[in-house]
Amino acid sequence: MRNLLYLTLRPAVVALIMLIFTHSPAYADPPLPIVANQGIYTIEIYPQSHQMIVRVHGQKFKTYPIAVGNPSTPTPVGEYQIVYKGKDWAPSFGPRWLGLNVPWGNYGIHGTNKPYSIGQHLSHGCIRMRNRDVIELFDMIPLGTVVKINGHVLGDQDHQPRDLAEGDVGGDVQLIQSRLKSAGYFKGICNGKFRSDTTAALKQFQRDHQLAPNGVVSGKVYEQLGLLE
Repeated sequence: MRNLLYLTLRPAVVALIMLIFTHSPAYADPPLPIVANQGIYTIEIYPQSHQMIVRVHGQKFKTYPIAVGNPSTPTPVGEYQIVYKGKDWAPSFGPRWLGLNVPWGNYGIHGTNKPYSIGQHLSHGCIRMRNRDVIELFDMIPLGTVVKINGHVLGDQDHQPRDLAEGDVGGDVQLIQSRLKSAGYFKGICNGKFRSDTTAALKQFQRDHQLAPNGVVSGKVYEQLGLLE
């Protein structure tokens, strides 16, 4: 009797398993933040104090002075990984480059031919180091190392969130996409790139919330999405 019941149920169980796997998504959006910890090292970036801290098993190991992005091209806030290591790209990048997996652009940690910029907000978003320091870091840090860039994705107390429109890129765009997706408006991938699909989702959100459907993320949109009080 037990064997008969097993043979009767088995086709249904197999069909259910096939149905689950057939209708499961092939991929998922990258999470916010983008991170998967691998290895013993972590790197922490503190833009306001122009400081990099390397930790080993969570304990402070090395500290380096750095330069970071200026206000118009800020260093992207969030958690990323080193996914590429290169040498001698160009004089402006110094002798070493460690690339980050920022989804909306090419950002990394590199040397510089402008050592006077260290300790200032003078880069185009990358993290600059003294050449001797970046060589040391390059030899020390493996691929997959997590880099935590501190700060608020919408700006600090001295900078209000910027208005966003089609063509913009950044962590703030990715956050808007994530909020619109959670609300059922945005169907694409939250990649921090403000394209036509983001514009269409935003305009529908604006219509539904009695806002001018102009496709611009203004203060009112930030408020409606729960990102500003």
